[in-house]
Amino acid sequence: MASIVVILSSVLLILSAFSPGSSLNFTFYDKTCPQAESIITNAVKNATSKDNTVPAGLLRMHFHDCFVRGCDASVLLNSEGTNKAEKDGPPNINSLHTFDVIDSAKKDLEASCPGVVSCADIVALAARDAVSLAGGPSWNVPKGRKDGRTSKDSETITMSGLPAPTFNISELQQSFSRRGLSMDDLVALSGAHTIGVSHCSSFRNRIQNFSATQDTDPSLHPTLAASLKGVCRIDSMGKDGVTAMVPSSTTFNNTYYKLVLQGEGLFSSDQALLNNPRTKHLVRKFADSPEAFRKAFVISMIKMSSITGGEEIRRNCSVVN
Repeated sequence: MASIVVILSSVLLILSAFSPGSSLNFTFYDKTCPQAESIITNAVKNATSKDNTVPAGLLRMHFHDCFVRGCDASVLLNSEGTNKAEKDGPPNINSLHTFDVIDSAKKDLEASCPGVVSCADIVALAARDAVSLAGGPSWNVPKGRKDGRTSKDSETITMSGLPAPTFNISELQQSFSRRGLSMDDLVALSGAHTIGVSHCSSFRNRIQNFSATQDTDPSLHPTLAASLKGVCRIDSMGKDGVTAMVPSSTTFNNTYYKLVLQGEGLFSSDQALLNNPRTKHLVRKFADSPEAFRKAFVISMIKMSSITGGEEIRRNCSVVN
């Protein structure tokens, strides 16, 4: 695993990425629960030692949490009664896991300092640890998020919800802009796709009935398209297959950008990054410079994770108090 690197040397640079009026700070638990970060790190390390897909799952969970109602751990809430929660929404129900990792960390935190550390902060810190354990950078995470009390599956699929893998560059820009995130953030955060796996349903539009005249998306490399068609067959239970995102799908690096330039981005939204001069320039920059990618990724992660919301500190991450 690559050595852990703290990218940013200037606290002022990090603070400039915060949302206006944010109450987050780096020392939030120093007096109330000084062992909080080590407890969370240990939970992530223990889980990763048993399952190397955990880092990708935790990183994805953080993104999916922050893009709906802000980083408030609403993605962790269970469906209840007639309300279907975010975790059961179409983009999440088959793609999110690692809830048990967050629950494990929360259990240990409640035993050590009950009612102090929010589930939203656990998700943010676990995502940082996940990236580091996968060979990516580490950074100081601002803390002090509160947990939300509302979670609706419908909010994951509206234009104000999660960006879809079928989005074009204009739709992606609008989705990120609604959250105060820039085109630079869009390209940097897309680099999270360098780890993990994807369900075929997320990119089937590119390899089957792409248009009235073409079965396959012409922007998809033909060798990859043929390979994906072989993998993505509906099984006897009527379910899609699953394929690795990239060859090094458990290692955090800049491979993603190199693949996009070769026409081997998996999603339409990946390849769409080449359809705008600014985003195309950044794809080339990050493909050429791992260090430039790591620095940009850290800045954008801090910026995204500072989109706050929520009202309470949940004692159990899957239910409101």
